[in-house]
Amino acid sequence: MGPVFLFRRPDDDAIRRWLARQAAVPLGAAPPPDRCTVDHNRAPLGVGAATYERARGALRAWAMFRLGWVVIHPPDAPLRVGTTVAVLVHHLGLWSLNACRIVRLVDESGPVERFGFAYRTLPDHAVDGEEQFTVDWDHAGDDTVAYDVRAWSRPRHPLARLGGPVARLVQKRFARDSKRAMQRAVSGTGEAPSGPG
Repeated sequence: MGPVFLFRRPDDDAIRRWLARQAAVPLGAAPPPDRCTVDHNRAPLGVGAATYERARGALRAWAMFRLGWVVIHPPDAPLRVGTTVAVLVHHLGLWSLNACRIVRLVDESGPVERFGFAYRTLPDHAVDGEEQFTVDWDHAGDDTVAYDVRAWSRPRHPLARLGGPVARLVQKRFARDSKRAMQRAVSGTGEAPSGPG
């Protein structure tokens, strides 16, 4: 098993059928983080309660995946443990379908409020690992609201292992573009570009 690589973008019906099969796939054991590449990215979104509420809404709407070259399916997937999603990625002239499942929700109160979720990759994903997406509001400090992404992963698919530097470039590009997409969504300055990368 592994991700599906295609020369043409699959239509929504094909993605739905593939995703229905993924929903029955067991999650499996997580790889030990000490054997993985760890990434942490953070971006400021503004200040105050209204910004935090917009940020929560953007996260619920998967705004961080509105990148043109990365798409989440279904686009309105609920944020709850057990939800399985397809991450459709366009890179190097190919489309790939990668399966992930939400394994944890984050909803913390206190001096720093935090909201979000983490998903883990399924066997049909190019990498083995986990990624956590959160927004937080430091209302006891400087009132800032920020978007935070923490990930650890290691290559699973042979193409990801052989093309290690390219896979890392894709991960770094996603982190950069994801931060920009959240900033756009929260500020209301428009959507991400729709063209493939």
